Amino acid sequence: MATCAEITQGILHEIYPSLYGSFYDEKKLDQRFIHLIEAHEKDFGVHDVQLFSTAGRSELGGNHTDHNLGKVLAASINLDTIAAVHKTSEKKVIIKSEGFPIVDVNIDDLTRRKEEENTTDALIKGIAKAFCDKGIALGGFVANTTTNVLKGSGLSSSAAIEVLCGTIFNHLYHEDRLSPIELAIIGKYAENEYYGKPSGLMDQIACANGGIVSIDFKDTNHPEVTAIPFDFASHGYALVIVDTKGDHENLTPAYAAIPEEMRSVASLCGETNLRSVDSEQFYTNLPKLRKELGNDRALLRAFHFFHENIRVTQMVEALQKDDFPTYLHLVNESGRSSFCYLQNLYDTPTEQGLSLGLAMTEEILKGKGASRVHGGGFAGTIQAYVPLELLPDYTQKMSTVFGPDAVTGLFIRPSATRCFCE
Repeated sequence: MATCAEITQGILHEIYPSLYGSFYDEKKLDQRFIHLIEAHEKDFGVHDVQLFSTAGRSELGGNHTDHNLGKVLAASINLDTIAAVHKTSEKKVIIKSEGFPIVDVNIDDLTRRKEEENTTDALIKGIAKAFCDKGIALGGFVANTTTNVLKGSGLSSSAAIEVLCGTIFNHLYHEDRLSPIELAIIGKYAENEYYGKPSGLMDQIACANGGIVSIDFKDTNHPEVTAIPFDFASHGYALVIVDTKGDHENLTPAYAAIPEEMRSVASLCGETNLRSVDSEQFYTNLPKLRKELGNDRALLRAFHFFHENIRVTQMVEALQKDDFPTYLHLVNESGRSSFCYLQNLYDTPTEQGLSLGLAMTEEILKGKGASRVHGGGFAGTIQAYVPLELLPDYTQKMSTVFGPDAVTGLFIRPSATRCFCE
């Protein structure tokens, strides 16, 4: 358990490196947790709390491949959602998230309701239902949360809150027996079945697991997760995202069309997903597929899938061999494939913030580093690997177009989702 006085005395200082890497302001982090505990005491009258943290994530490779049981490369990052929590005897979950109304959910009633889709209530119900389906008896908790995982940035703020809630249930009522991967699967279930969003599983695993991981989704119920130790800064590069301030409203159909179109190609090849389709079979049958499908974009998205799957394997091998130049080349190839074949850079031709961000990055870096669309696409962020000596100039020039807070530096977080202060 933790109090404000104990935070001031430095009880978290040995924990910070596992959550935030090597670059952080100790005093600012202390104040962040003190503010959270003070808010919990003000809202709920409890000042001795348990503290939890779940990371946001950055997709490094494998853009929109997980939906069709492909391969991805992703990482937990230093931006996180944190919670001050106390256990209760009521069968209710109460969550106060900074800047949002209080969520109050009765977990004795886990009925799925259409009108609750796209709400935190739905996510909590879905998570609780998944625990109950495993025969795990749950009780209630009260939590205050705050996050610096940028909403709509492709850093998976929604997956972070899903995994965080699962982590709290797992710790309070199941002695932390479920693994990060199991918590990720629970989060995906809640998002798909209760929240109503057709997400894959990459976001949840990367938020839950810690570090850089390659994930093979061929067996979706038992994804193969491999840790890839690597430090970008030691090679003289900063990993950043640039928020191009695009509008995510009404983009769910655009996101949903990607896996649907890929599966439509798979279906004509006699399979349910592209991972089960032999790429040579696809190329051989292309004339027939084009005639029967009548959708060239679906075929291009299949091209992206097959090559991106191979590319992830090559990216992993490059990192394992400490071959950073090859890795950067593959990052650029991934970005090109997303732009040309996956076609998830924009939804409206006159609003192309992501395309503009990538064009500016190429102009500023002049062949150094790499860049690609980050996450779902259509709006939001790009990802760039910027030589450290160019970072001030890059940040200044991108900020003139996209705003003073557009560029965010990322560091790889080694720690899994966890309760870190009993």
